[in-house]
Amino acid sequence: MSSSTSDAPKGLRTGTLSTADISFFVVSAAAPLTVMAGVAPIAVVLGGIGAPAGYLLAGVTLAVFAVGFTTMSRHVKSGGAFYAYITRGLGKPVGIAAALLAMLGYNGMEIGVYGLLGTATADTAQALWGVDIPWLPVSLAGLLLIWYGGFRSIDFGAKLLGVLLVAETGILVLLAGGVLLDGGANGLSLASFTPGNVLVPGSAAVLAFAFAAFTGFESTVIYRREARDPNRTVPRATYIAVTFLGLFYAFVVWTVIQAFGDDTVVRAATDDPGGLFFAAITTYVGAWAADLMHILIVTSVLASLLAFHNAINRYGLALAEEGVLPKALGRVHPRHRSPYLAGILQTALGAAVVLAFAAAGADPYQQLLLWVNTPGMIGLMVLQLLAALAVPLFFRRISHDEGPLRTVVAPVTAFVLLAGAITLVALNVELFTGASATVNTVLLALVPAVFVLGLLLAYRLRRTRPEIYANFAAEPEADEPETVEPEAAAPETEKTAEGASSSCPHPTSSSSTPVSAIPSSPAPLPSPSATD
Repeated sequence: MSSSTSDAPKGLRTGTLSTADISFFVVSAAAPLTVMAGVAPIAVVLGGIGAPAGYLLAGVTLAVFAVGFTTMSRHVKSGGAFYAYITRGLGKPVGIAAALLAMLGYNGMEIGVYGLLGTATADTAQALWGVDIPWLPVSLAGLLLIWYGGFRSIDFGAKLLGVLLVAETGILVLLAGGVLLDGGANGLSLASFTPGNVLVPGSAAVLAFAFAAFTGFESTVIYRREARDPNRTVPRATYIAVTFLGLFYAFVVWTVIQAFGDDTVVRAATDDPGGLFFAAITTYVGAWAADLMHILIVTSVLASLLAFHNAINRYGLALAEEGVLPKALGRVHPRHRSPYLAGILQTALGAAVVLAFAAAGADPYQQLLLWVNTPGMIGLMVLQLLAALAVPLFFRRISHDEGPLRTVVAPVTAFVLLAGAITLVALNVELFTGASATVNTVLLALVPAVFVLGLLLAYRLRRTRPEIYANFAAEPEADEPETVEPEAAAPETEKTAEGASSSCPHPTSSSSTPVSAIPSSPAPLPSPSATD
């Protein structure tokens, strides 16, 4: 019999996740039902009947981003995802700053949603049974439930998210089917997509909400080490996620507009934004479906929490393996093959933030959700921007046979479009937070502050721990279940950027909840062409 050491698993469970499994993680993080029922009515109020086009435009922009992003994924095999990509294109200081920004972004997007879980559950209990329940015990119970889901194997999480995602999208398909079969309030109309209804004063705000609704779609690459045939699975899951979300969001919003009619839907959304979807499904399907939608909103929030929790744990694992975080966080459970210590730490952090807001008497929706989500959303948008910029710079430094459309045209176009999206969010930040100018300034400043802190950490690592700095975001050992180029060839073909060998109303959405953006110009970046 082998020794216990040899029997112990070396790391995450490789070759486990299919394209569908990874798609479930990504789409679940976006929480389609809560995006629609909670935030889409606000988009209708602001942008009128042209709101569906905003989701299509956001989807197209992110699909363009995915072209360069997934092309680079075939050449970068690190488990660090965003920060590894940014390191290869923009250099180690920017990559280390991006790693801190990723932890801020994903933690912010998850922890704030525990406030939403508490309020959504309380709203559901009140609507269905007339019972008032406090939000804090629900949020704390949710922390334990999500910890357990992350503790179990990744395939357990994929199966669970698959069931929850089918349920939440199914209720929206049921609503859409009822409206289409009945012909809507005044017959079906495509006026939502005409230029006169799309190009209105509120369209910029709609676009800001629409981009927020896609949060987490890029996390496909985080699961690279656990994917089957990552070079094919990861790009497929990315394209499936962004295409599905863009088309599904636009379709559902359009059908709800048809449910009320082009002439009356804006007034209905203004009068009762939180009840718009429930009123539509009650009319076209039945009261039972509205009750079911209340329950599925809670499960939608849980699915989003679990998806983000798994992503955070894998970022923590990657940074522990890098030596940036304590090595203990890199431990993998011997049976479930999950980064369980990273999960415990993340859960403890979430509990500390939730309890701190509760002790301060903060509102779980207006403060815990919106204020914590805001820097999270900002951070992820900036990471997308930096990743888009990293793609062409990375491909300039290596020998490859990729075409210029994928390596230059698409990523540069995505960079310009994402810069515009961040500007739109920043200009409309008060719509996302509902906070004072002072609070908004603090929330907006958090991301550049963390980025600068990351740059300082990078320079400190270079001085005090040069071996950690030198190996940051290096290529892993050839242990993935895929066909890759021989590792020995990497130093001849790929060089890192450092010149070294590359070995609103309740409920709302975790991903489209009112959140904010960063200043359009983050802290100056060191020249990616300079050596360290």
